[in-house]
Amino acid sequence: MVVHRAECRPVVNDNYMKLKKLQLQESTKPQRLSQQLEKAVTTIFKPVANHDFNLEHDKKKKSEGKMVRAERQVVLDMCFSAFEKHQYYNIKDLVDITKQPVTYLKEIMRDIGTYNSKGAHKSTWELKPEYRHYQSAEEEEMQTA
Repeated sequence: MVVHRAECRPVVNDNYMKLKKLQLQESTKPQRLSQQLEKAVTTIFKPVANHDFNLEHDKKKKSEGKMVRAERQVVLDMCFSAFEKHQYYNIKDLVDITKQPVTYLKEIMRDIGTYNSKGAHKSTWELKPEYRHYQSAEEEEMQTA
């Protein structure tokens, strides 16, 4: 709600006119200027065919070689020892642990585990009930006492 109305006008004197002149000159200057360079600029980045991190990745792949299927029992032992540490694993972590191809590992996990597609542990594998031998908190206390 407007209560009072006021109109202001500046005092027209030399200082004000200088200020307005400077404002006008600044507004008419072009925003961008082109410059002619005497020599080529050499500080810019040149394109690289293969970056360092790609080379490192390639070296790592060559040193590790292709993933070769190990014997089924050996992979099962690795999986069971991993599941003793944690109850849930995603397939990527299992591949890192066992160093086996994804398809082969999934085939084995279908036999011994269940895939969680919903809930808090979405996209993870856990052992089937017949393969689990987790200790309850009470049993752990009994063994430690």
